[in-house]
Amino acid sequence: MSESELQEEEREVLSSIYDGDESFKQIDQNTYQYKYGESDTLKSFLLEIKWGQMYPNELPSINMDTFYNKHVVPLLKKKIIDLVTEEANQYLGMSMTYSLFEFIKEKFDELINQQPEESEKLEVDKLCITEQDTQESLKKERKEQLTKSQKRRQWNRLDSKGEKPRGWNWVDIVKHLSQTGSKEENQPIS
Repeated sequence: MSESELQEEEREVLSSIYDGDESFKQIDQNTYQYKYGESDTLKSFLLEIKWGQMYPNELPSINMDTFYNKHVVPLLKKKIIDLVTEEANQYLGMSMTYSLFEFIKEKFDELINQQPEESEKLEVDKLCITEQDTQESLKKERKEQLTKSQKRRQWNRLDSKGEKPRGWNWVDIVKHLSQTGSKEENQPIS
């Protein structure tokens, strides 16, 4: 069988096996995702497998850099990719997507223990926030430097008390009506 025939056969098998499984998702003809763990928790991740032109005679690309995995520590991502790649080497020449998804399903509890708890994750976030706060405070300390002409324009806009003159924000009624027209012109003739 050619690669395209093997891929088509595996597509049909995957769709029949994972029919109704909300954790499985087919992105396009050659990209598949499986979500492990309880959705939207720190103890979950998404594994993406993408087939190349020569699949299954070549290794598929394994991706852990999806938006869903933003909370997963880099060390765990690397370990998952290494494990899946090592397992995929055993299945070269055969359909392997289902086997790889199931392999990670078996190893999930062992792998997810390397993901830090929420309290540990918060400490890392606090460190990042503190650095940002420091940078923001440095930016706030700088005063805006105005040119002489900008200062003069501001001074000319204020009266003797340092306030803007009465009516500075009033609408010019004549100009407004000339642009919009009067009510009599806008009403339909009956």
